[in-house]
Amino acid sequence: MLHVAVVGSGPSGVYAAQSLVQQTSVPDVRVLVLDRLPCPYGLVRYGVAPDHEKIKSLQNNLRAVLEDERIGFVGNVEVGPGGLRPEWLRTHFHAVVYCVGAAVDRKLGVPGEELYGSHSATDFVSWYSAHPDAVGNGFALEARSAVVVGVGNVAVDVARILARGADELRPTDVPHAALGALAASGVRAVHMVGRRGPSQAKFTTKELRELGALPKADVAVDPAELTLDPAYADPAGLPAVNRRNVEVLRGWADAEAGEGGTPAERRLALRFFLRPVEIVGDGAGRVAGVRFERTLPDGRGGVRGSGTYEVIEAQLVLRAVGYRGSPLAGLPFDAGSGTVPHLAGRVLRDGAASPGEYVAGWIKRGPTGVIGTNRPCAKETVLSLLADAPDLVRRRLPGEPLEAVRELGLSPVQWPGWLAIEAAEAALGASLGRRTVKIPDWAGLLGAAGGR
Repeated sequence: MLHVAVVGSGPSGVYAAQSLVQQTSVPDVRVLVLDRLPCPYGLVRYGVAPDHEKIKSLQNNLRAVLEDERIGFVGNVEVGPGGLRPEWLRTHFHAVVYCVGAAVDRKLGVPGEELYGSHSATDFVSWYSAHPDAVGNGFALEARSAVVVGVGNVAVDVARILARGADELRPTDVPHAALGALAASGVRAVHMVGRRGPSQAKFTTKELRELGALPKADVAVDPAELTLDPAYADPAGLPAVNRRNVEVLRGWADAEAGEGGTPAERRLALRFFLRPVEIVGDGAGRVAGVRFERTLPDGRGGVRGSGTYEVIEAQLVLRAVGYRGSPLAGLPFDAGSGTVPHLAGRVLRDGAASPGEYVAGWIKRGPTGVIGTNRPCAKETVLSLLADAPDLVRRRLPGEPLEAVRELGLSPVQWPGWLAIEAAEAALGASLGRRTVKIPDWAGLLGAAGGR
């Protein structure tokens, strides 16, 4: 029997487990999926915005995989210092697949980034997603104006949440404290800003169009900024998603030019060709605005500074300029790419494949793609593992790994514990007159799991 540990229960980890048990070349496989959190599903639970019910429903597909009798789930188990180290995993399993993602956000690297009111979008997402590591409500929601730096799907998500009314979020699983803070929010203007043009934006068209469907917000696009993009006049040569994005933005620019109706409660402006150079303070340690330099296409697919500047007033700044993997103690790490060196998923140590060690997901390829991209990524890794399996299974394992985990003083949460958390969240929602409401803290989650 081939015993495999999968570290991480997000999409890449679950898809790796699924590929392992669905293949036929190695007939008898058992998989133990480990996670630092007591809850499975990774960014599907803690990264997908609460108003994205369809995407969040992917949890049902991941659940079906984790309920397979050949797969076990063990949460509340850290891999790294203070928990299970890679050498321990190598001893207790024939193979280990690391699917630990890329959770560290990138900084802007500009003056003023430390001011009150300046945050990473990652922290904001964790807060409204009830991640147990999230900081409290320190997001300056008393602000009148907010700037979101970035033009990817995360930027769209946080801009949309800021521009939504609380009544629209009430039916979702957003934690109750976050819902109350958003209900009291003073934000009326949201600026989403990118340093390059609309044809190079990273958001998907579906996400972009959702901004135009917000019932209490108007979308504003500056036609002059759109026309700075060389591809704007003739987007036919662009990839399909970029072409569709340009078409949506053109439609909004045309509609704004011709409308004169009653303005909505909030305004969401999409800005392009602006590079942040400073977060401006008010003299009392708080954000007062963001100073941007106008950029222009450089003719090589990038941008250059123009030497002209503007300040967008804001009391809240959220940076959404990408994620980065972080080192895991005991594994090699490429600091340049933020990934673990690998060959078709096989971990490379000093250039050679390390027997029984594999990676999948963002820690393998970097923070690229959408949720579905993890499926072929995981499959490639599993094919490498299966090719190595005849050599891997020759090694005798010391015994039942879950008992060995407990002997280390750890308190694993198994599948029944997760089901108890789900039931507690449903009960919490009912008590508040809402649907399921997430439990936002470690004590609440572990208390609901009850040691199961």
